[in-house]
Amino acid sequence: MQQIDLHGLRHKPALLLVQKKLDELVKQGSFSLTIITGNSTVLQERIFEEFLYPSDFNYYIPSWNLGQIIVEKVRL
Repeated sequence: MQQIDLHGLRHKPALLLVQKKLDELVKQGSFSLTIITGNSTVLQERIFEEFLYPSDFNYYIPSWNLGQIIVEKVRL
């Protein structure tokens, strides 16, 4: 599982990093990515709205760590 840590980044650079990483992983096919957002629910919502809702990725916030988002793409 790959991960990116957005701690300490402002929203615009953080969103650009997420976009770049997702674009890179989509080219590889199946993937699992942990996006570490920390306590920023605003950043999480922006990631959902800009990248995850309009996609066909599977994603969730795990109950054991509310400061991260798990994004998966399974290629059949």
